[in-house]
Amino acid sequence: MNKLKKSSGFTLMELMITVAIIGILAGIAYPSYVEFVLRSNRSEAQRELMRFANLQEQVFVDTRAYAANMVGLGESSATITTESTNYEIQVLNQTATTFTLRATGKNNQVKDVGCVTLNIDQLGTKTPRDCWEN
Repeated sequence: MNKLKKSSGFTLMELMITVAIIGILAGIAYPSYVEFVLRSNRSEAQRELMRFANLQEQVFVDTRAYAANMVGLGESSATITTESTNYEIQVLNQTATTFTLRATGKNNQVKDVGCVTLNIDQLGTKTPRDCWEN
């Protein structure tokens, strides 16, 4: 009586199915992850634009004119880069009674389609509107 010995372990087919399932799940999850990272980086630009808009208002109260560049807001250069280096912020279209602050995406943020540049003005108008958190 010759009995076959039952082996324990995985067959090649079971292993290939497992790898295929993991590949499909990764293919679904990765784009969502990339979108999440872009949105979270965008929040840094929004925070900094709001902070500098508040500083512009303080400068206006003190001097009756908005600062022409970031130096007028206490920074060391006319254009600044955020801490994560994902955005460059500058003052645009400044007059005594108006300003626009712009954050322009750098590095991987250039992949943030439609939201590469974020703006805020003296009225608090945030553009593009779909790129700002409510």
